[in-house]
Amino acid sequence: MSWVIVIAGLIMLVILHELGHFAAAKAVGMRVERFSLFFPPLLVRKQIGETEYAIGALPLGGYVKISGMSPAEDLPDEVRTRAYYAQPPWKRIIVIAAGPFMNIVIAFVVLFIFFGAIGPLASTDKISDVQKGYPALGVLHSGDKLVAVDGKRGTAQQLSAQIATHKCAVQPPVKGCRATTPVKVTVQRGGRLETFSITPIYDPAVQKVRLGFGFADKHDPDGFAKAPSSAASNFWYVTKQTASLPARIINPEKRKQISGIVGVSDVAHKTVATDPGLALYLLAVVSLSLAIVNLFPFLPLDGGHIFWAVVEMVRRRPVPYNVMERAGVVGFMLVILLFVIGFTNDVSRLTNGGFQTR
Repeated sequence: MSWVIVIAGLIMLVILHELGHFAAAKAVGMRVERFSLFFPPLLVRKQIGETEYAIGALPLGGYVKISGMSPAEDLPDEVRTRAYYAQPPWKRIIVIAAGPFMNIVIAFVVLFIFFGAIGPLASTDKISDVQKGYPALGVLHSGDKLVAVDGKRGTAQQLSAQIATHKCAVQPPVKGCRATTPVKVTVQRGGRLETFSITPIYDPAVQKVRLGFGFADKHDPDGFAKAPSSAASNFWYVTKQTASLPARIINPEKRKQISGIVGVSDVAHKTVATDPGLALYLLAVVSLSLAIVNLFPFLPLDGGHIFWAVVEMVRRRPVPYNVMERAGVVGFMLVILLFVIGFTNDVSRLTNGGFQTR
């Protein structure tokens, strides 16, 4: 069922993106020949007025076919005046920008709802799990409420920090070395307070001593009064991270962080299965990321069409189509490169333990 929800979410983003192009094209008087979900070969088609509505066999996105997207396209006289390249640049910019704009609006609305009604995950003071191979196993239990550490109370983060104040005798510490002093842990269990002395061990993965337990998480909504601020802050963060994608391609270390459709789908599937609330946040991130990537200024992306329309406005005359074709080849190669990097990283992660959602 979680895969069905993921696929439905991605289809919704594609439909709304293309609906933006479609509605804008209709609004400025362009002739829309086809509105298609997925790519040919077409499985279903229905002609309504001058527009054909279709569903393709290849689930790789969708498209809106507007008459005259190529200046060399041979069109009848009654159609030519409503063709894409017969329109002034500002109309073309509106039509092309409408797709990413829809994704941007979706992202902000979903973020607003997420922070207002659901909220990000925050650690509670209850123990969720105890790890094998660590001192807390058999002493602390899932469901215990952590009250104090070494007699000190505080938040989950403060209590974790207090545990980490205990040090190994060996310096620098090595994996598994025991702290010189035990931690006094007070928990509430079955309505009673119980205190245990447990000696933590060093974990090089986090570079501190640990008892080996995790805190349970719960969603902490901001409320709708604070939601616009939280949504805007996360909106800007995701935008910056996505916009830095070309720079990350050049950096060997950051290049490894890039995920493709396989990684996004796998993380989305796991998130939907384990935390539907967090899946709503992921939907917003994917929608915004798609919008920003689509606005990169090279063909065949939407940003490439906008870029050349702006160039035409500045030059005050059309850009030769062969120039845009050559630029389109470069842009297409960059898109393929990004796809290959993302796919390669996805395969590497899947063969080395999979994707982590937490």
